[in-house]
Amino acid sequence: MAPAAPLPPLLPLLLLLLGRPLLGAPGQGAGTWSRFARLPYPQDQLFLHDTFPDGFLWGAGSAAYQTEGGWRQGGKGASVWDTFAHRPATPPGSAPPGPAGGDVASDSYNNLFRDAEGLRRLGVSHYRFSLAWARLLPNGTAPLNPAGLAHYRRLLGRLRDLGVEPVVTLYHWDLPQGLQDAFGGWANPVLPQLFRDYAELCFRHFGGQVRYWLTMDNPYVVAWHGYGTGRLPPGVQGGPRLGYRAAHHLLQAHAKVWHLYNDHFRPTQRGKVSIALSSHWIKPQRMTEKNIQDCQKSLDFVLGWFAKPIFIDGDYPESMRSNLSSLLPEFSEAEKKYIKGTADFFALSFGATLSFQLLDSHMKFHQLESISLRQLLYWINSEYNKPQIFIVENSWFVSGSTKRDDAKYIYYLKKFIMETLKAIRYDGVNVFGYTVWSLLDGFEWHRGYSIRRGLFYVDFQSHDKKLMPKSSVLFYQKLIEKNGFPPLPENQPVEGIFPCDFAWGIVDNYIQVDTTPAQFLDSNVYVWDVHQTKKLIKVDGVFTSKRKRHCVDFAAIRLQISLLQEMHVRYFHFSLKWSLILPLGNLSLINHTLVHYYQCFASELLRVNITPVVALWQPMAENQELPVSLAKYGAWENPETVQAFVEYAKFCFTSLGDHVKFWITMNEPSVKNLTYTAGHNLLKAHAKAWHLYDKEFRRSQKGKISIALQADWVEPACPFSRNDQEVADRILEFDIGWLAEPIFGNGDYPQVMRAWLHRRNSIDLYNFHLPYFSEDEKKLIQGSFDFFALSHYTTTLVGWEKEDALKYDHYLEVQMINDITWLHSPSRAAVVPWGLRKLLKWVKSKYGNVPIYVMANGIDDDQNMVHDKLRVYYIQNYINEALKAYILDNVNLQGYFVYSFNDKTAPKYGLYSYVANRYEPKPSMKHYREIIDNNGFPGPETAELLCPEEIASCSECHFFRTRKSLLVFISFIFVAFIVTIFFITYYSKRVERRYK
Repeated sequence: MAPAAPLPPLLPLLLLLLGRPLLGAPGQGAGTWSRFARLPYPQDQLFLHDTFPDGFLWGAGSAAYQTEGGWRQGGKGASVWDTFAHRPATPPGSAPPGPAGGDVASDSYNNLFRDAEGLRRLGVSHYRFSLAWARLLPNGTAPLNPAGLAHYRRLLGRLRDLGVEPVVTLYHWDLPQGLQDAFGGWANPVLPQLFRDYAELCFRHFGGQVRYWLTMDNPYVVAWHGYGTGRLPPGVQGGPRLGYRAAHHLLQAHAKVWHLYNDHFRPTQRGKVSIALSSHWIKPQRMTEKNIQDCQKSLDFVLGWFAKPIFIDGDYPESMRSNLSSLLPEFSEAEKKYIKGTADFFALSFGATLSFQLLDSHMKFHQLESISLRQLLYWINSEYNKPQIFIVENSWFVSGSTKRDDAKYIYYLKKFIMETLKAIRYDGVNVFGYTVWSLLDGFEWHRGYSIRRGLFYVDFQSHDKKLMPKSSVLFYQKLIEKNGFPPLPENQPVEGIFPCDFAWGIVDNYIQVDTTPAQFLDSNVYVWDVHQTKKLIKVDGVFTSKRKRHCVDFAAIRLQISLLQEMHVRYFHFSLKWSLILPLGNLSLINHTLVHYYQCFASELLRVNITPVVALWQPMAENQELPVSLAKYGAWENPETVQAFVEYAKFCFTSLGDHVKFWITMNEPSVKNLTYTAGHNLLKAHAKAWHLYDKEFRRSQKGKISIALQADWVEPACPFSRNDQEVADRILEFDIGWLAEPIFGNGDYPQVMRAWLHRRNSIDLYNFHLPYFSEDEKKLIQGSFDFFALSHYTTTLVGWEKEDALKYDHYLEVQMINDITWLHSPSRAAVVPWGLRKLLKWVKSKYGNVPIYVMANGIDDDQNMVHDKLRVYYIQNYINEALKAYILDNVNLQGYFVYSFNDKTAPKYGLYSYVANRYEPKPSMKHYREIIDNNGFPGPETAELLCPEEIASCSECHFFRTRKSLLVFISFIFVAFIVTIFFITYYSKRVERRYK
């Protein structure tokens, strides 16, 4: 059995070949959706630990209006954004930009060296920034403003001193207001020439220090929302026709500037010129041809609107031409040739500004937006003839109230960068640079200051606007140092095996109970009416003696046992139903039939060398699986439930103890649904049951007993944040330590809990009372275990910064965070194998070298064979992490149980499906069986472990072993038959001889 492994070596080649077009052409991007639908699951969705190509460019960016401030300083003229921000009222449908707009913003105009120090700290290779057209040419045309010229020269000089490459945008939405007033802005065909004049000035003054130029940023937003909808400056509500006309002029302006540079400046300055195009990504609601065509159309209407004329043939996409008729302006043949090819690389902007915010719903064509940067990169590669791609803007955003620990921002950044790496390594896309947006917090256009996108925090209310690094600075800094995500030793699978007596098991919350009596248990006498009805007629008043019930009477047991044998497990964990065994909650009414069923089940398990692991109680939705009389009167809130549980436990030990040597008092009591009083009583009930077994049953029955706790791992969302680490430690104590510390620790609740509740009660006037144990109770509870049993399913990220109100716990002051690079099940459970190893190490560090059993570990599926591949991956990698804990961390791990046995009792979690009254093994069952047979993941270097011989387990053997009485009877009949035949033959021959 091979250990858990990363992607196989041939997978990148497979991904390159699978559906990849040889040459880009309009419409070839349509193959993107079907290609990605066919990629191997879940391997293609795993995180890629690899590095970027040598020389890859890492940078950060900003825009003048967002960060510069100084709107009236140094002779700067007004821009359309200045005017828009100062309006007393905003156009319908638009969000007010904020009380001060970008008047001061981050004040970068007065803090040039502050920003440069941030770049130095990051270690970036380039910095993208924009020139404020109105700072250089206050009215949009001559004369030149010397103060503006000097400012940008200082900035370029400082970048040169740091060795940081400038990537300069000529126009980032802040058109001089003078041009809007005089000409109507981009709606006027004179603007392309004026833009060319402005660009020429910039090339002459700055071109010697700039190798990468961007003519403009996101012309879609400028044209559509500036002149069509009026949502953004200059706020002209001219409708679609004016929006398309403005875009026409923007394309012409870009082409003029590219040709200007190509003809007059490229030979000496040796730079490159492009245009920053922004796009969303879209996916079909269902994989139909029409939906895919609509997705292609959506991209045509947003990205292709500008990309196709520049990168393909100088004209608009055919889907726009055929749908928009006379609304779309026409290019002459000369203009098409002039525009075609006017980009030296593909500059892509992808993130929060367009995606989910400024994309009009009708441009989605009834399909679904997505944030898959990788698929967009592949689409661009296919559609536009494999251009070199420079990601010049990418990130997400956090709440405006978030200060330093921007975990949400980090995980989006991690996702986007990882997808870029996959596009390079798996898909053959030529991406040569990446730019985080943005260097520092600033004015976020239509969102004002309600969100933040900076790596550095800016207190907008402060005077000096000091930059403070967020957690994302440390994340990005380390990523740049490593040039990606290089494989780490802890990410690699290990080879090795578990000890001989390792407990390989499976879980079923509640076994299938079918106590229907067999027909031959009926004590009535019947007569067969052969003359009339031809039926059996019961003879009233006549009875035969009742025979004793036998385990063979229960057909359901035989079936379940045979399935367990097929799995090769050695342990089977299930829970008893307290509410059914003692319906009244006491011994006045006992369900003897059910008890006999459990006895039979346990004895039959032992007969085939499977150890029953039995829990006395497991909470379920209805009445917490307590007898109704107990649930009705307070459940665990009522101290009388404690004694009732002890009596119930004693009955179970007495009735089942001869067959059960592995007991769980309580299985996965949910702390989320427990009051502190209920938890207090539950702990006392467990301890009393443990001591009862220890004193009265252990010597004769020779079993062991403990409690099983649910223990999902909790990780600080920002690994560099002390605050987040404190939150994670607090949640672990509330989730696990609450019940574990009294038993496995000092006999009392965790000090963290007491201190936190005292703080909350004193500050917020809550009344959350955590009870106290007497000294005798502490002695009773402390040490009431034989092993540490835990159930583990997933890992959660937590932080202290409030970001999402729906996922924020006000009581514990914790924000739940999602790492969107993790694999997730259909129910959105995160698949994080390393969380199990961290949990096991944590248990060892807190409670010593206690024997540990992982009593349940599993993932859901959607009853689709494709998703059972996720369970195969889950089992493989979680067990491998358990092996690391055993081998590398010396954790005293003694068993592992998969959850769950079958889909009938635990829908979507089973290793056996249950369809049409039939159980069928899933591939994950066979995979788990293979791991069991190998006792782990042996490799060529793994030393052979000589284990004592065990009785072989096979279905054929099982058939004969479970039917010994029947076989003896058949053998007796057969022998009697042979003997009878012999004597008949013998005496017949003697009679014949006598008559002769």
